[in-house]
Amino acid sequence: MAKITKEDVLRLARLSRLHLTDEEVSKYKVEIEAMLGYVEQLKSVDLGDLEPTSQVTGLKNVMRQDTEKSYGASPEQLLKNSTSIVEGQIKVRRMLQ
Repeated sequence: MAKITKEDVLRLARLSRLHLTDEEVSKYKVEIEAMLGYVEQLKSVDLGDLEPTSQVTGLKNVMRQDTEKSYGASPEQLLKNSTSIVEGQIKVRRMLQ
């Protein structure tokens, strides 16, 4: 089982920009050791006869053909309702600064 020191927990906390109390350091030391122990347990599982799995539902990408819809109005007809047009586009106030 992987042994984690108090310094390891404090280093992880510093890298994560966390401020931990001594109680939290002790708590997380135990929890991280348990997680690493579980990972070591998973490493020992024999997966030699299994195929790598990237998708489990059996679904494939379903694509539809793009179709052009006509709404009965030309771009020029739609733009004539705008108060400010620049180079064939509606001009709006800046949203982000």
